Amino acid sequence: MLNKCVKNLFVFSVLFSNFSCLAAQGNLIIKDITLIDGTGRAAMSNMNILIEGEMIKKVQGSDFSKSERRGARIIKGKGKYLIPGLMDIHIHLVGSTKVSKEGIRKVALDRAKGIRALQGYLYSGVTSVYDSGNVPEYIFELREQERAGEISSPRIFAAGGIVTYPGSHGSGAGATLLNEWPSAIPALDKHLSWKPDMVKLTLEERGWGARPLIPLLPLSLMEEIIRYTNYEGVRTTAHAASELRAMQAIYAGVDSLSHPVITGPISDKFAPFMAIKQTPMATTLTIGENYSRLVEHPEFLEQALYQATFTKEEISQLKTEQRDKYKDATWTWWMKLMTPIAQENIRKINEAGGILALGTDKSSGPAVHREMELLVKAGIPIADVIRIATLHGAKFLGKDRELGSISAGKLADMVILDSDPLLDINNAKHINTVIKNGQVVDRSKLRIQ
Repeated sequence: MLNKCVKNLFVFSVLFSNFSCLAAQGNLIIKDITLIDGTGRAAMSNMNILIEGEMIKKVQGSDFSKSERRGARIIKGKGKYLIPGLMDIHIHLVGSTKVSKEGIRKVALDRAKGIRALQGYLYSGVTSVYDSGNVPEYIFELREQERAGEISSPRIFAAGGIVTYPGSHGSGAGATLLNEWPSAIPALDKHLSWKPDMVKLTLEERGWGARPLIPLLPLSLMEEIIRYTNYEGVRTTAHAASELRAMQAIYAGVDSLSHPVITGPISDKFAPFMAIKQTPMATTLTIGENYSRLVEHPEFLEQALYQATFTKEEISQLKTEQRDKYKDATWTWWMKLMTPIAQENIRKINEAGGILALGTDKSSGPAVHREMELLVKAGIPIADVIRIATLHGAKFLGKDRELGSISAGKLADMVILDSDPLLDINNAKHINTVIKNGQVVDRSKLRIQ
């Protein structure tokens, strides 16, 4: 009991000490800035943005009136660039579990670790994250604390536990396992009582890479789950790794896809199909590419964002113990082979007019910037990549009326950059100011080191 009390006191001190990072402020005006609004439109120079409270009130080329300027905080944007707050719509926040030496994952709630990761996202210009599967009592508590303004964090959207068939992908701790319909309804109701922002299902039998075959969620059951969930006002997403399973999930009615096709090249018809269906698909290139990157190029951990948001102990562990594990893993080299294939699949879908949304399947702000680098390396234009990392993320979440672009009437989540990201996507790392919900974030209080 004493240890629990001490832990709770420590977590409270972390929350309290960082509360001032998002302290209440008055109206805000950003003057004479180059605006990249997230829609894919060309950049607009000498733009002025008026923020009242948490909302974007006006976006215009001319100056604001004296009454609008009175009492407002002014940020001079000359020579700087404004983009919407970045989004990562596929994370699994660290801190809810730990893996034993035997490889068994056990619940071990470490909220301080999770909060550090959330602050690392905010430091990196990420103002919204969607947790795509986690221990429910862990992620939903943090979500409520973020929405109450008790912690410095991006906006948190969350699925909680995964919904799937017994023995299928994601059927571990915290999952809701459903066998048949309609006897599954009480368990699904219990799952929905957590008020998830999205319900995640898995349509995955594996049998690819180094993965053996596992049971597959029956399509008839998947259709019933999606129909019932949507009728309760909740969106759905599905983990599917192949073109066939992605198509089946879409025909079953799923609202989004949690991954690109990674098991092989897509057919000539799949990209136009994704354009017609307009079903958002998460990109998640970083999760697979990260294995070989750590083995072959551990020096990436010396980059400023990693140094600012990872502890020295975490960086050391990655360079030694974790790197050694990845060297010997078949999965590392299989993913190195398949990542370029996934990149080409994604490029084709974007070119056809499908909706891609940035997701990393990781748990760090710097991973979002790596994902953007990989999208550019795939051959996707930088303007499209910024839209993928902003407005399309909001579409994935069904929140594009409120988030994802810089326009009047939307919530004021945005990032001021010192360099032009349209010239080099790495310039998105040159962060001057982060604004979430109309409030300037004190990034100096979010540094780990």
